[in-house]
Amino acid sequence: MQITTGKKRAIAAGALLSAAAVLGASVVSSSDAAQAPSAGPDTHAQLTPLNNSGVTGSADVTVDGRRLEVHLDARHLLKGMPHAEHIHFGAQARHECPSVRDDANSDHRLNTAEGLPAYGPVKVSLTTRGDTSDKSTLAVKRYPMAEKGQIHYNRKGIVVSERVARGIRNGKAVLVIHGIDYNHNGKYDFSAGRSELDPSLPAEATDPVTCGVLQVVSSSPASSTPSPTSPTLPLSEE
Repeated sequence: MQITTGKKRAIAAGALLSAAAVLGASVVSSSDAAQAPSAGPDTHAQLTPLNNSGVTGSADVTVDGRRLEVHLDARHLLKGMPHAEHIHFGAQARHECPSVRDDANSDHRLNTAEGLPAYGPVKVSLTTRGDTSDKSTLAVKRYPMAEKGQIHYNRKGIVVSERVARGIRNGKAVLVIHGIDYNHNGKYDFSAGRSELDPSLPAEATDPVTCGVLQVVSSSPASSTPSPTSPTLPLSEE
């Protein structure tokens, strides 16, 4: 069967149209991919030890309007004990982790109050259930237990004020974990005295052990490694 010149032209034109359609779809697809928002956290903290605790870890916080999603991993904590963990923020704070220079009474340990000029007041209590406001700063029973000396925390839908959400997005918030065993007896006791936050609690339960500044994560693929630092607060029963 012979194909006429007219039919050959029609077939060639159809092939060109098909190729153009495929190419167009490919371009649109690439464009959409380029414009799609990058998934991942807005801020990241590398947790470094306080009070010679040896506690390290990392945290990621994603901000969606006034809602937070927090992923936190920490290790070398006191086993089998609850550890209060908070996000701190204050407009007048230095937005950093405290250092030995913040040891106001020169007792060779940092308590939570001494760290406030560095990281500011508690704004978010990272409890496992229920309230997450500063009202739960000392809600011991609702903080994670370090069953094997580790904490792996993940909570979504934490509601904060617009001001706090903005502070976190701008890299000015600090994450702090508390609870240290100074005398290595495997529990919190009053060997280091009473907590300055609540005298019914031992200082060991509320002193900070690790801290990290929630640094802004760059959306640029070239710089996906955020820098470290961060702080924390205390605990108490409801």
